[in-house]
Amino acid sequence: MRSICVFCGSSLGSRPVYQTAATTLGSVLANRGLQLVYGGGNVGLMGVVADAALAAGGTVIGVIPEFLAAKELAHPDLTQLHIVDSMHDRKALMADLADGFIALPGGFGTFEEFCEILTWAQLGLHHKPQGLLNIEGYYDSLLHLFDQAVQEQFLRADLRGLVLQAADPDSLLDQFQDYQSPKVEKWADLPIKPDQV
Repeated sequence: MRSICVFCGSSLGSRPVYQTAATTLGSVLANRGLQLVYGGGNVGLMGVVADAALAAGGTVIGVIPEFLAAKELAHPDLTQLHIVDSMHDRKALMADLADGFIALPGGFGTFEEFCEILTWAQLGLHHKPQGLLNIEGYYDSLLHLFDQAVQEQFLRADLRGLVLQAADPDSLLDQFQDYQSPKVEKWADLPIKPDQV
């Protein structure tokens, strides 16, 4: 792995622990020699993780759509900044540039970005690891929803294994190093059987 894409909030959240986690993640990525790929902003947890990686001597690549850059939300000090036409272009380029994906706490945008990259893995469009940095249980409800989807036979149990999670960056990145993508067959043609739940 050379680059990790981080999805996270453009807000700081209600508790300092989220900023601390973003700072730690940025530093850990830089110290491991991993490039940070992210949404290019200088606000919220996005700005915090980028600043931390830069402060630790890391390489930070931002990808931001033009309409957000025009609102002066783009980080001014990145190693590279790609300005793209749309949110769709942003996600596609970030996915191309990254060897793995981490979601810090965030809102709708973070959820959507993580679930889309997860869906692409389910479809066999990539074989890269993806995980939730589950700070003080922030993602417990989402993980429970994934488990419920297995129980209700909307999601195969083997594909549930696509979602890695840990409470600290080093543990999550260690899982990334050992990650083996589940074999994806023609999943849409395979009904979920009771013994797969």
